[in-house]
Amino acid sequence: MTRVAFLLVILVSTFGLAQQKSLFNGENLDGWTIYGTEKWYVADGLLICESGPDKGYGYLATDEHYKDFELTLEFKQEANGNSGVFIRSTIDGTKISGWQVEVAPPGHDTGGVYESYGRGWLVKPDSEKDKALKMGEWNTMKIRLEGDKLTSWLNGTEMVSFTDEKIGKGEGSIALQIHDGGGIKVNWRNIQITELD
Repeated sequence: MTRVAFLLVILVSTFGLAQQKSLFNGENLDGWTIYGTEKWYVADGLLICESGPDKGYGYLATDEHYKDFELTLEFKQEANGNSGVFIRSTIDGTKISGWQVEVAPPGHDTGGVYESYGRGWLVKPDSEKDKALKMGEWNTMKIRLEGDKLTSWLNGTEMVSFTDEKIGKGEGSIALQIHDGGGIKVNWRNIQITELD
């Protein structure tokens, strides 16, 4: 390998690494804001959401807004495990405007996309893809959002891929959800984002 080629490899590698960043530092909730009274805390390097006494909706949202990106994260559901990952979202109290990539128990459309306080379900994954979910174990979710195209993967299985003009016009944060009803606990880790040019 020539010296020039070697330097190009180093530059490309460095550029790629510089684009990806962690949204969760494993120590505290710096860079995030809690909405609602449900519990969000860090223990043993994990981000944990848990139902509180009000048994209401709760959100943990990034302070920064993200438009086009590839997001990867790991989650492990305990108890009910009904949660989700919102993209291009804004929150007022516990009312969220945006789109949720579903995280739910088996048979409840993990990886599908739901529009809260709007059109409801936009797309659900085919039912046979539900076997990609490992309840009670660590799962890896990837979400790619570019313009009006959204694609989700669960443990390497593509769950949905579609385009939507309204999503394309959206602006806002990435937010994790805890569903209402109580009895929910979800663990999160390795929340990484790569912003797209």
